[in-house]
Amino acid sequence: MMEVLKNKIDFVAIISVKDANCNGDPLNGNMPRTTYQGLGEISDVCIKRKIRNRLLDMGESIFVQSDDKNIDGYKSLRERAEGNKEFNEEIKKGKKADRERAYKIACKEWMDVRSFGQVFAFKGSELSLGIRGPVSVHPAFSVDPIDITSIQITKSVNSESKEGKASDTMGMKHRVDFGVYVLKGSINVQLAEKTGFTTDDAEKIKEAIRTLFVNDSSSARPDGSMEVVKVYWWEHNCALGQYSSKKIHDSIVIKKKESVITPTSINDYDITVKELDGLEVKEYEGI
Repeated sequence: MMEVLKNKIDFVAIISVKDANCNGDPLNGNMPRTTYQGLGEISDVCIKRKIRNRLLDMGESIFVQSDDKNIDGYKSLRERAEGNKEFNEEIKKGKKADRERAYKIACKEWMDVRSFGQVFAFKGSELSLGIRGPVSVHPAFSVDPIDITSIQITKSVNSESKEGKASDTMGMKHRVDFGVYVLKGSINVQLAEKTGFTTDDAEKIKEAIRTLFVNDSSSARPDGSMEVVKVYWWEHNCALGQYSSKKIHDSIVIKKKESVITPTSINDYDITVKELDGLEVKEYEGI
């Protein structure tokens, strides 16, 4: 049996994006997400989706599976929950359910539940169970404001046979020309103790982040257009942490080189890691 995590962990990942739509906003014509200051943004939901996909590729049991990554045949979260015999027994009990038992079953069965947490509340069921996970992931923001290129695209073939409808239906496609994004996160020991999150789970999360864009290509994100450049990993010597997460995340400083006007690659930036007394940072190359 693996040891439950006892020391707090903080992490930072540096991501480069070139000619890709890293996270489209459906409320803005699927354009890459940006802040009011013009910085690029990748939502925490998007990042956790990719982490879940990588964990699935690694053979882990995942509760929140997307349709294109579905490996167990269940068509909904409810079906997946009811597909676990022990957990379903508690769901059927409604208000009389042993919430603690249901909590432990869910955390043991699905890695994303014991990592990120989950709300189990299904229509018609009297059992409502909320689980808080120890792994917190921030939205990733670009270091500098990004430039977005939008192009018109056409279809060469109609989707349906209709009189008078031309095959060159117009559409739009958007991409980030280039951007360096910073992903930040932490793993909380108190919540890890509750969900049973282990040191081995932490290693798997680290590997998922390091390989975040493996098997993630699409027309909006061609292979090679998105890359995890570096992963920085701090393991404290205590549960509360030797420093605040803010201070640790801010110890990674990324600045555009003075001679560069418009950056086009990660080599146009200087990355500095400030030393924190008594706390070692481990550095990993991404894929």
